[in-house]
Amino acid sequence: MPLVRIGGLAHHVAVDGHGPVCVLSAGLGLGWFDWDPVVPLLAPHRTVVRFDRPGHGLSQGSTTPPTLAGEAGRIAAVLDALRLPGPVTVVGHSIAGFHAEGFARLHPDRTAALVLVDSSVEEHPRPGRLGWTVPAGTALTALGLPAALGPALRRLAVRPDPAPPAEVRRVYRTSRVWRGALRENARYGSVAAELDALRRDRPLPPGLPVTVLAAPDGSARWEERQRALARRLGARYEAAVPSGHLVMRDAPGTLARVVLETGQEAA
Repeated sequence: MPLVRIGGLAHHVAVDGHGPVCVLSAGLGLGWFDWDPVVPLLAPHRTVVRFDRPGHGLSQGSTTPPTLAGEAGRIAAVLDALRLPGPVTVVGHSIAGFHAEGFARLHPDRTAALVLVDSSVEEHPRPGRLGWTVPAGTALTALGLPAALGPALRRLAVRPDPAPPAEVRRVYRTSRVWRGALRENARYGSVAAELDALRRDRPLPPGLPVTVLAAPDGSARWEERQRALARRLGARYEAAVPSGHLVMRDAPGTLARVVLETGQEAA
């Protein structure tokens, strides 16, 4: 699995399959291997690109605060580094739904289709503060918590966890990954506010195929928020049932079908 250098940072990427390109970007604190159940279903039909954002997976950490434009540009830069100019189907899970939608709005000529997988939704976003993350990350490292408890915390958060145990230990024993997750979480509100402003200024490309794939998991409130997101984007709505938030783990067949169908609409 290669490393590509973007903005001076080494980014871990994985490329599988052949055919039209789709880019998969996972949620907060997750890694490339969280898409493993989906990749074999997509790879016979698509060139599947996975990458780890700074501080996630095997990518180098960063001290630069995440921004929406920066994360959308990161997707474009990954494709450039791999010489895959597009247009592509961009798939964003959870917080990466912000990034995927931002990519579609800022790089419309490179976007064939958009799939939001149980995406984060903020109707009234408030910018957050980053200052506390540096001392928090330093404290965690000084106490040795990532090395001692990192994999166990991952197992508590993701149950059952289909990820390879060796990769989980390799990734979650590092303070870099926990710092990366803290940094993204602290900037969550600011990135959501950037997207809210972008929606007013940069419309999605006319006729762009968009699907919102939600995992309501029995929550009528979450389902309505996801449906409202679909209406706002003029998107097709589908629910993955049964599934928790990690749709790629719980309903990989449904997710793969939605990605292929949405991408096919663009063909």
